[in-house]
Amino acid sequence: MAVSVAPTNVELFFDADDIIVSKTDLKGRITYANKVFCDLAGYTEAELLGQPHSIIRHPDMPRCVFKLLWDTLNDGREIFAYVKNMSRRGDFYWVFAHVTPSFDATGRVVGFHSNRRVPERRVIAALQPVYAALLREENSQRNAKDGLAQGYRHLTDFVTAKNMTYDQLVFSL
Repeated sequence: MAVSVAPTNVELFFDADDIIVSKTDLKGRITYANKVFCDLAGYTEAELLGQPHSIIRHPDMPRCVFKLLWDTLNDGREIFAYVKNMSRRGDFYWVFAHVTPSFDATGRVVGFHSNRRVPERRVIAALQPVYAALLREENSQRNAKDGLAQGYRHLTDFVTAKNMTYDQLVFSL
């Protein structure tokens, strides 16, 4: 499903008791999406299944954050991250994501599981300028590959300068 959506300035919210849940295969294709996910994203479960999870990626999100996320997961570790997503209509919503690898009985990673909760507004406010700076770095390069590498360098330098991991940074804000 090739989807071209223009972002709006409309923010969507979900209830603090709700949890957005999805599962993906090793390539990031959605294998499960709960009702909260479907409702907020504006897609039916049938429309989401088999689609890349990036179907809800908001263009304000720096790609380097997703590189960090995928590198961490592919290393067999969990990650916590604040993510701005985009619905089918172009509206946006922020989530506090906890993403984990899923393992088979032999300890091999076979997919990924994500729970997303209502984010802390103060953390969003603290991260928005950081994400905007990373996005500017990515967009200032000659091509997407160089942009991703430059953004990732800036992200890792920023986190390292704080003398903590990305997860620790997110929880410290």
